Amino acid sequence: MLGTQMSAARRGVATEEMKLVAKDEDVSLDWLIPKIANGSIIIPSNNTRPQKIHNVGIGKGLKTKVNVNIGTSTLKVDLQEEIEKAKIAVKYHADTIMDLSDGGDVGSIRRALLESAPITFGTVPIYEAYNHGVEKHKNPLNLTEDDFLNAFENNVKDGVDYTTIHSGITKEIAKRILKVERYGGVVSKGGTLTAAWMLKYDKENPYITHYDYLIELARKYDVTFSLGDALRPGSILDSHDELQVQEMINIARLTKRAHEKDVQVMVEGPGHVPLNEVAANVRLAKSLIGNVPYYVLGPLVTDIASGHDHIASAIGAAVSASEGVDLLCYLTPSEHLALPNVEEVKAGLIAYRIAAHAGDLVKLREKAIKWDMKMTEARRTLDWEKQLALSIDPEEAARIHSRTGQRPGNNVPCTMCGGACVYLMLPQQRKYEKENENLHQIG
Repeated sequence: MLGTQMSAARRGVATEEMKLVAKDEDVSLDWLIPKIANGSIIIPSNNTRPQKIHNVGIGKGLKTKVNVNIGTSTLKVDLQEEIEKAKIAVKYHADTIMDLSDGGDVGSIRRALLESAPITFGTVPIYEAYNHGVEKHKNPLNLTEDDFLNAFENNVKDGVDYTTIHSGITKEIAKRILKVERYGGVVSKGGTLTAAWMLKYDKENPYITHYDYLIELARKYDVTFSLGDALRPGSILDSHDELQVQEMINIARLTKRAHEKDVQVMVEGPGHVPLNEVAANVRLAKSLIGNVPYYVLGPLVTDIASGHDHIASAIGAAVSASEGVDLLCYLTPSEHLALPNVEEVKAGLIAYRIAAHAGDLVKLREKAIKWDMKMTEARRTLDWEKQLALSIDPEEAARIHSRTGQRPGNNVPCTMCGGACVYLMLPQQRKYEKENENLHQIG
């Protein structure tokens, strides 16, 4: 057995992945290794992944990372478009990518996307179980426990670096779902399928019953558990209800069990949360799970932003990152409306990279502020080449700057202020005053 990043760290061994993360984050191995050993930092890295990837570290003291979701649906299967989305995610610097495909041949789609995205890669195995359930049984609720487990094994054998498993939702909680009045209901596809399956057969969640088996597989392949929030609120009206909190308590216990076997874990969070509760959510989660990396979807701070949910959720994401969230799962403008296209994937990713950096300016100020300092200097000196290069989306910045046909080059104003540019007027006034001062001295 090759072992896991956590087991290596606990032996004091620096893996190649650790060395890469230390270099990227400008930290020492002596600082990094103990944090991987105690689970506060993870490096998701399947040890059988066929191609070399750029590994990232996720956790306390590191830059906030951004995940991009792509994948087919049961109503739209276009592998080539998903490959283009994967390439866009890599081009615009996503840190991780998740394939959420549940339509078409999900195994073949997953393997194709793994090849197209040489970055940290995650999946939700229950989507494959759902897909096969429809194919084999015509009804996904006719799944067997083996279907749940086989889907997980197929994913980890293909080389995925982390997997979302909905192991925090128990049969008892599933029964409570029918009694707790939620405005938005249960909005997790995997969580809904798991809860409905438990209720139909009056059996415990297979990902709980067979959790030790999942740990064995995760340890063998060094796959990181992303313990899913099946009961995340789907409306800001449901934020922090008893279902969400009870699931988080269960997940905290499961995290400890995985750590005992050297398996890396991150914990997933909501969801829809009003702005005044975002910071409280992070603090509550961290109080329950400790310093385990926390991974949130959004959160969305309002439910009315259809068509602009990447903006509404980036607001919550920035606050979350500033409070200590380690990985942000992006939303696109098409959230709640349709499967995103390539341009919407880019829009969501850029919004979330801005949110991640805004959060890092709070929690990693001395490191993060260097980027802003360089941009400020470039703006003050009207150095357009540097301004555009330093932009989070240089292509879009260049397109906007050049669209009015203004004179290209440095030391010229943009069309916003023109001749009233503050970076021209004050230097000219200083020059005028200096020339007058020299004339008076001569006179």
